[in-house]
Amino acid sequence: MVREPLTEDELAQGRRIGSLLRAARGPRTLGAVAQGAGLSVETLRKIETGRIPTPSFVTIASLADELGLSLDEIWRQRFGLSSRS
Repeated sequence: MVREPLTEDELAQGRRIGSLLRAARGPRTLGAVAQGAGLSVETLRKIETGRIPTPSFVTIASLADELGLSLDEIWRQRFGLSSRS
């Protein structure tokens, strides 16, 4: 099975999620957050930089828990929606 290339919208969604996660991490190191979420540092780096634009739900849920983010906020950020949408 060949995976279809991601659309520009999907790539933009990945960049928005990565930006949100990077901001939520604040001064914490990649290693500390990755370990707390059960991920490798390289996986977290790729998510934060948008190189993994469609991480699995389990991965996002683990990061949300580790960073104190709500899944609702991540969903809104993914689609570029405001908190009021």
